[in-house]
Amino acid sequence: MGFVLRVLINGVAIWLATLVLSGLTVVGGDSTAERAGIVLLVALIFGIVNAVVKPLVAFLSFPLYILTLGLFTLVVNALMLMLTAWITERADWGLRIDDFWTALIGALVIAVVSFVLSVVVPKSRD
Repeated sequence: MGFVLRVLINGVAIWLATLVLSGLTVVGGDSTAERAGIVLLVALIFGIVNAVVKPLVAFLSFPLYILTLGLFTLVVNALMLMLTAWITERADWGLRIDDFWTALIGALVIAVVSFVLSVVVPKSRD
């Protein structure tokens, strides 16, 4: 249940980021239900990218984390968001990001919204 809740929280965060930033858009889907499904699939892929690729990138860039006192985390999150967009755009649906700065701000919005929703939503006991 925790994984499904995490995907839903990421989905809401990605959806809000697409509303706030004009350079971050959801591609594909004609109806609202199709777009919601695409956002959830993007959130699932984003979660997989964060689980598989992000630890490796974080390990390799550890000195930059130390030099920037952790601010490099935003750059890594933006790169993970861009990788997610690249993966999903290959299927003609998913997330489209105009440039790196949009990805950086989008990653910040997604991180803040995910944090707030994680605090608000009660944790499951299973």
